[in-house]
Order: sequence, then C-alpha cells, then structure tokens
Amino acid sequence: MDIQKELIAEYGTEIEKTRKILAAIPADADFTFKPSPKSMSLGRLAGHTAETLTDWANHTLTSDALIFPAGHKFEPYIPASTAALLEKFDADAAKAKAALAAFNPAQWETNWKFGVGDQVWIDESKYSVWRNWVIDHTIHHRAQLGVYVRILGGKLPGVYGPSADEM
Repeated sequence: MDIQKELIAEYGTEIEKTRKILAAIPADADFTFKPSPKSMSLGRLAGHTAETLTDWANHTLTSDALIFPAGHKFEPYIPASTAALLEKFDADAAKAKAALAAFNPAQWETNWKFGVGDQVWIDESKYSVWRNWVIDHTIHHRAQLGVYVRILGGKLPGVYGPSADEM
C-alpha cells in the first residue's frame, strides 16, 4: 500500500466533508451565537474548524515547529460571514493540498512541536500530529459545528451517507 497516496486521498475527502459543513452555516447566522456559555461562538468554532484542517496541516507539513514567543497574544480567526469563511478555507486548503502532494513521506517520522515560549504542548512525530491534531481534531470540531448548524435551523449535509435533511 502506498501510504502517501492514501493520506492524500483521505485529506481530499476530509476537505470535502468539512467544506460541506462550513457551507451549511446559514448565510444569516449570528457568528456570536453560543449554544451554552461554555461553548465557543459559532464564528470561533467555524474558524477553528477551517484552520485546523488547513493552516495546521500546512504548518505540520512545511515546518518542524510552531512556537509562539512568550507572552504572545493569540488572535483567533473569526470569519465575518459564511462566504468569507469559505473563501479563506478554499484558498488555505489549496495550499495545504499542494504541501501534502510535495511532502516527502520519509519526513512523517520527524518531530513537530507546538507551544508558546518555553511551554511545549505538542511534541510528536509529524504523522502523529497529522492524524491526531489535523484529521481527528477536525472531525471532532466538524461534528460540534453540525450541532450548531442544526440548532440554527440550517440543513445538514450528509457526511457519512445521507443526512435526515437529505432523505
């Protein structure tokens, strides 16, 4: 089995599935909506879901670390609209797909780190980061986003077969 070929195919599928959920966010949705005070806002969750599959993928493939300086003030991406979200997602997905296509499979075993200053939160192989923090992390947040879309009255697209809205 050509694992690189399989990873490229899987990534393409995850891009398609994620884009479907992002596109299902109603055009008039309030991006400050939270189903619970402990939840992320719709805009924050949508931005995070999009960036996890694209920006995080690109960083993993093209660098050995993402270490912010101590005291760094993280500014999360919060889209202004569904249209803006999809535009950024499509552009970033194209960059990440190109990086994956050019990635040397021998590099999956190299290490990748993520942190701030001297504090490192992730210190794993690139493959482990890819699997856990790019693919699985996206699937987790994509499912959460589906709940938000449903609560907001949007129609859910089928991701693993048809949804109740498609039957």
